[in-house]
Amino acid sequence: MWPAGAGTKLPCPRDSALRRAAFSGNLTALPSHLVPAGRSVRVFISANPEDTGAERQALRETVYPKLREFCRENYGLEFQVIDLYWGIEEDEWDSPELQKMRMKLLEECLKTSAGPCFVGLLGEKYGNIRIPGEVEASEFEMILDAAVEAKLETKLLEDWYCRDENSVPAAYYLRPRLEVPRSNKNSTQPSASSEQERPWQEISDEIKTIFKAAVKLLHEQGKMKQSQAKRYLFSAIEDEFDFALGKQTPAFLKKCVCYIRKIANIERFVKIPEMGKYMDITGTDPRIVRDPEAQEKLIKLRDEFIPTIVASSNLRVYTSVTHCDMKLGYSQEIENHYIEGLGKQFYEDMIDIIQATVQQNFDTETDTLYDEILQHSSLCKTYASFYEYKCESLNILHKYILPSKTGHINPLVVYGGPCTGKTLLLAEVAKKAYGWLHEDTGPDSDPVVIVRFLGTTDMSIDLRTLLLSVCEQLAVNYRCLVQSFPKKIHDLRDLFINLLNESSLQRPLVIILDALEQLSEADEARKLWWLPAHLPRFVRIILSTLPNKHGILQKLRCLIHEEDNYIELIPRDRKMCSQVLKHQLLRVKRKVTSGQQIYVNNAFSKCTLPMFVNLTFREVRHWRSHKDVDESSLCVTVHESIEQLFWSLEKKCGQKLVSRALGYITMAKMGLSEMELEDVLALDNSVMNELNENTRPSNPLRVPYLYIARLKEGLNGYLIERHVKNVTLLVWANRHLQLIAQKLYLQEDSNLREMHTILADYFLGVWSGGRRKAFCLEDPYLNGCLDLENRSLLEEEKHFMEQASFDRQAPDQPWVFQCNPLEPDIFFVNHRKMSELLYHLTRCGKTDDLLYGIIMNFSWLYTMIKIGQFDKVLADIELAYNYSQEKELKFLASTLRSIRNKVIAFPGSLSAELQQRLLPVVSSLPKLRHLLLECDKDGPKYCSIVPLHSSMDVTYSPERLPLASSHLHVTEILPTCNPSTVLTALENGSISTWDVETRQLLRQITTAQSVILGMKLSSDEKYLVVATTNNTLLIYDNVNSCLLSEVEIKGTKHGSGSTYINGFTLSVNHALAWLEASKDVTVIDLLYGWPLYQFHCWYEVTCVQCSLDGVYAFCGQYLNNTTIFHLGSGEKICTVTSEFSGGFVKFLLILDTAQEMVMVDSEGSLSVWNTEDISNPQLTEDFDCRKEDSEVVSIELSEDQSAILICKALSIELLDTGMWKVAEKFRARHNERFVSAVLSKNGDCIIATMENTPAVFFWRRDTGQCLASLQESSGTIVKLVKSSHHNMLLSLSTSGVLSIWDIDIITAMSNIDKTGKPIQSLVLPARGEIIYSLDGSDCVHKWNFSSGFIEAVFKHEGIVEHCVLTSTGDLMVTSDDKSSQYVWHTSSGENLFRINGQRISQLLITHNDQFVVSLCEENASRVWRLATGHRVCNILTTLQNAFITSANTFVVGMTKSKVLAVSLWTGSITKKFCCEDGITIVNFKLIPDCPDVIVFITSAETVNLWSLTDEVICRRVQLPSNFLKNLEDFEISPNGKLGIISRGDENINVLDLHSGKLRVVHASGVIWRQRLSRDGRYLVYICFRNGEEEEENDAISSLIVMRLADGKNIGACSLYKTPTFLALSQRHLNIIVGFDDGSIGIYTVVDRVDAALKIKIATSNSRQIFNNATQTSRPKSNSYSFKVSVDCLWRESTEVFARDSPITVSDSSESNEATPSKKHNSCYDRVCAALESRSHSYTPDN
Repeated sequence: MWPAGAGTKLPCPRDSALRRAAFSGNLTALPSHLVPAGRSVRVFISANPEDTGAERQALRETVYPKLREFCRENYGLEFQVIDLYWGIEEDEWDSPELQKMRMKLLEECLKTSAGPCFVGLLGEKYGNIRIPGEVEASEFEMILDAAVEAKLETKLLEDWYCRDENSVPAAYYLRPRLEVPRSNKNSTQPSASSEQERPWQEISDEIKTIFKAAVKLLHEQGKMKQSQAKRYLFSAIEDEFDFALGKQTPAFLKKCVCYIRKIANIERFVKIPEMGKYMDITGTDPRIVRDPEAQEKLIKLRDEFIPTIVASSNLRVYTSVTHCDMKLGYSQEIENHYIEGLGKQFYEDMIDIIQATVQQNFDTETDTLYDEILQHSSLCKTYASFYEYKCESLNILHKYILPSKTGHINPLVVYGGPCTGKTLLLAEVAKKAYGWLHEDTGPDSDPVVIVRFLGTTDMSIDLRTLLLSVCEQLAVNYRCLVQSFPKKIHDLRDLFINLLNESSLQRPLVIILDALEQLSEADEARKLWWLPAHLPRFVRIILSTLPNKHGILQKLRCLIHEEDNYIELIPRDRKMCSQVLKHQLLRVKRKVTSGQQIYVNNAFSKCTLPMFVNLTFREVRHWRSHKDVDESSLCVTVHESIEQLFWSLEKKCGQKLVSRALGYITMAKMGLSEMELEDVLALDNSVMNELNENTRPSNPLRVPYLYIARLKEGLNGYLIERHVKNVTLLVWANRHLQLIAQKLYLQEDSNLREMHTILADYFLGVWSGGRRKAFCLEDPYLNGCLDLENRSLLEEEKHFMEQASFDRQAPDQPWVFQCNPLEPDIFFVNHRKMSELLYHLTRCGKTDDLLYGIIMNFSWLYTMIKIGQFDKVLADIELAYNYSQEKELKFLASTLRSIRNKVIAFPGSLSAELQQRLLPVVSSLPKLRHLLLECDKDGPKYCSIVPLHSSMDVTYSPERLPLASSHLHVTEILPTCNPSTVLTALENGSISTWDVETRQLLRQITTAQSVILGMKLSSDEKYLVVATTNNTLLIYDNVNSCLLSEVEIKGTKHGSGSTYINGFTLSVNHALAWLEASKDVTVIDLLYGWPLYQFHCWYEVTCVQCSLDGVYAFCGQYLNNTTIFHLGSGEKICTVTSEFSGGFVKFLLILDTAQEMVMVDSEGSLSVWNTEDISNPQLTEDFDCRKEDSEVVSIELSEDQSAILICKALSIELLDTGMWKVAEKFRARHNERFVSAVLSKNGDCIIATMENTPAVFFWRRDTGQCLASLQESSGTIVKLVKSSHHNMLLSLSTSGVLSIWDIDIITAMSNIDKTGKPIQSLVLPARGEIIYSLDGSDCVHKWNFSSGFIEAVFKHEGIVEHCVLTSTGDLMVTSDDKSSQYVWHTSSGENLFRINGQRISQLLITHNDQFVVSLCEENASRVWRLATGHRVCNILTTLQNAFITSANTFVVGMTKSKVLAVSLWTGSITKKFCCEDGITIVNFKLIPDCPDVIVFITSAETVNLWSLTDEVICRRVQLPSNFLKNLEDFEISPNGKLGIISRGDENINVLDLHSGKLRVVHASGVIWRQRLSRDGRYLVYICFRNGEEEEENDAISSLIVMRLADGKNIGACSLYKTPTFLALSQRHLNIIVGFDDGSIGIYTVVDRVDAALKIKIATSNSRQIFNNATQTSRPKSNSYSFKVSVDCLWRESTEVFARDSPITVSDSSESNEATPSKKHNSCYDRVCAALESRSHSYTPDN
């Protein structure tokens, strides 16, 4: 979870004021960038482009991506570097437009960056002075005069600068480079090539020289001030340093850094050509010297200005002095060394500043309401900033919201067409409303203003979420305690009305809802039933809507009758538009000429919408006074103007870049951030091709930021910033803009799919982490656009470029950004991925990424549930299912619904809950495998319990569809190739095609009121054939539901009159039908719909079956005859007759693979015919079943034709077609009858229904075990239909409800083995992966740990009571209630030895596997040799709860008041401890690591440590009074330091045996069992749920693991069956739980996720099953029986052997080693020392 109290802690005063302002709607109090939302770290890089190219390139390649990752992970913010020189041509560096944009972006970075904002890179080069882009006319003419006075040639200035009277005041502007003056062109060749023109660099240098000389002269003459002269004499870098660092506070300067590189004695190397880029030089070869003037300015900046700033602040400045190579100067090696150091320092400085200035903010992560309010506040401020079209409406709204009005108060409605300014007007009102109310009601008032721009956020689309967010905001503002907000929409509306009444004179309320037409249809929102027509006195509601959308304005007029409550925004007159335009132009110091104004007026005469005025302003502000304009210069509609705006941008930035950039912004669900747009464009090869048309691409392949800046500037006011969850997104300000962008750029399906794919790949992180994406240059470049030094690319180089791949520096896209890997629950959510990825995947058709990248991704599931978006998870899964139709998604959704309450309360338990439910079904639903692997990988971060084998029964509910009021009305049900589509026929003659999932009727056919007898689909589902009581077959086109033909079925001429169609069947191209008591079968051609001929049989036809290839027809008849016909010719081939000729042929089965025909008669007898020779079939098998009093109900051939299922009323038989014998037979219970039965797809399970039983039963075919009985709530099942296309089963109940069952899911229950009785005991060997269970029966079940299945069953004569194993698990010793003991070989199952004579109370085996101790309560106990069965000694004392010491010396047990140590060699009592009178021993344990120390608890409530060697009490701890009243169990840690005591309550009592301190840890419920791990680090316990807790998920109890080092519960897992036994393995911390149905669950504990534990999970068989592409069939369990004869008979003191014992122990040793050895006593001090040393050596793993 987030840091404790993150959402509720008291914020700092500034945050508190910000929050209060946001909630109350005081927008003027909110900062421009709305902290804490919408922030980013934006760093401006100030440098000379010539000498810092290598440094900036290295920083971009290696440092910026790391810093971006750091900011995203630790603060959830973007890190962006603004370096406008990167990626553009050198000719652009001097561009006045570029310099102007640099200063603008520098100012933005200084104002808005959340962390560091300015980095200066300064070297030995001062840089060139700038060329002014525009100069006031008076100043320019003064400079021209000064130049003439200085005897300079001014022709160049006059050619390149042009006077513009439209500037206010008039000015001269630098012409664009494309408008080259005529004097510089070849006059005879106007289109001369660039090689013939003067290079721009020469022209630029000459212009700078003229300006420099003239301005100096003017400055010396006193005609120009220093502040004016700076513009012409200073370089860009000095201007930037001065703007960023001069006149700033010390606190601000902490966010700035300067890196200065000095090169020692650089003047010595001035003549080396390569050194020219590192310093300013002047002169020509050989008189090249360093420019003294530039050096003087550099020293002034570097050595005077910057040190002055440092002296007064904490500005970080780093100076590096580099020494040149004597021959090469500033060589590549020296530069690389400097760059490496700079990169490291840059990274460290940025991290330091970010950590010092940026605060981790979880407010918008944890408070969705706060985030919603900030989003709308951000939009409101943005929209209000564009409000310029002043109108009377604003005054009307001002008067309306003032609370002085008396009488009835109604909502006020603003309406108007598109682009009339409704949204901007309401934003302006919302911005000013708080101030208006505050001014009107006095300084003590505290107004509340709530604004919602409907449709702009997820919570403002539906009425339910809109009302909820408004109610929550009202409740917070008016301090109303709402325990829980209503779920029902009408209750929510009532709450809304009640909260309105909380307003008062001091706290007036204004609610502004813009764009009512954007509300969805849900809850009938557009009918406006929820809107109060009459408002409380101090409440004002302002609404806006389009006049002709959804009839909303008409409904408002029915609700609000007063006309004064309506304001229509209509287009203004032309004169007002001209005034607005003039005002806008003057504000930017522009105007138009009178001639141009004519065309402006002409445009305004055709359109006067506010948006059109604004678009016109954007166009005419760029008109120069000498520009020739005409009627075509201005568009006359908003639509055309927007298109013109986009086209002008394309000319400026490139057609492909603009089209793709605007396309991506438009198609994104929520918009794109600036960095995202930059990233996505870099991934788009078509954009990068355009940008790299004339250059060779290099790493990293990115879009120069200059293009993004130009795009934003060109669309300023139309492409606005919106703040969502700490991210600033670019979105369209107006829906009209979005529609036109969609029309221009998102029309082609291929482009749409490609763009959605790029966005999906971006948010999937496909190209993150340095992964390179292939880039193929288009032909122009390869055909010679790049021709360096007149040398074309070689063919090999072309091939290399075609295949080249480049890093696009796309960021990683995890679902959450982890702040601290050790605290996985402290994170920032990647909301951008959450909102965008699913949207784009569904639109680009990447179904696999949709399934595995989102829905089956554990991190996504966990994060969504953690942030309270459970319902969104279900909605997204449903959306994904609609696209993919994968049934795994349906199952996952139902699974999540079943664990809803559990995972919402404890999100960490998600992985364990999912694993429990998905493990049994993963073999049937293989696509869930990915989610299970995800749970294994990421789940242990939050829950340390990992289920290895789940015993949970699959919970499943079928899709249900009511068809009729009773099953009697349903004639036929047909499944189709689409698993969710079925065809149903009713007795009224209607045939319906249903979508079962949506319960939607897709198509319907009416058969002209004739009753339907049956219907069938052709194999390709092209034709639907229907039989009616009119003795006709209707052939329909199934796709279009149109009747193709109607064929009448006629019988024999001599037949009786009124007979109906008895049956019909379909082959590939034919339909075959016959009438009741008819000997003829009519054959119909499906294609043409006419009868071909009739088959004439000997007897009345009872059934017909066609071969799979459609060549032959088999006609069953009375007297058990079958005639075979050729379908193509109608020829009768032969007739066969069964020996059992008393009945008639009821079923025919054709086995194509074996070329056999099976006839089943009415009495259940069966005959098999070989049809290899179709003209002469041979009888091969027959089964006479006439003696059985049971009719055949249904018959089915398995899919692989290996078995035939014969369902009779009283039994089900499975016939093996390979051997032709009954393989299995199942009988119905008394008074029960089968209705129908079918096989599962793989034939492993039988599904059947019973008469008068509302359930579907599932049996395991191999064992006959009933796996499940699934109740059908709609009534008794009367019909089962199995789909031949899918493993689906359709059932019809008596109430006429159709249910569709997924057999794959239900047969998954066969993955769970059960003994059938409650598990009473579990025995685990010290080594190996086998589990043995006792369940109170005569069997010991051997479970395979890896597979989770029962591997073998050991049967005994009586009920098994005890079981022990050797350490290897090779031998097992058991005893039963018939006074027998058995020695088994566990691998072979052989009962090696059997002893009779005494009933055993406890069995023990020594640690060396040589001896067995058989304790008896009534007779003498015995120690006997396992290898031979011979007695070693008798023990005459009765012992309880006995243990064998680790040295195999003593068996230690207890009586009522004594602890006894009995020698295993002599049987005599060697050591004993006796309690004082009246005190009894309650329980005792051995300390594993101190085998000679025993811990026992007495009835005197003391815990005693008793030394076995010295027979003294080492330590005694007194427990509180009445502590042992309800003692359940206690455990001792291996080192003897801790004791864990449970008392049957909700507390875990941890007793420190050294200090005697008792610590109580509260458990999650009443503790039933507890077990301490072998290493003593973990306590595993099962607790039952509290009775007061809400019933949820059917969970009976919980399995919990507690880490004793810190008392923290590290894992919890619900148990959905009643547990009966809990065991822990010794080697690994594996948990085995036995349940009351005879199943076991196996779990493991993964506290620290390391490689070994990952391997442990991955190698478990449950994981291997779904790792394999094909699942191996489960092994059949072996059954081993006991020996009937007794090998040894025990009498009171002797044994009688029937024969020599055959037992040999694998680890045999000499007899002297095999005898029990005596342990030498050790002193009391040594015992205590051992205890102390063990306690110190044990260090818990924290």
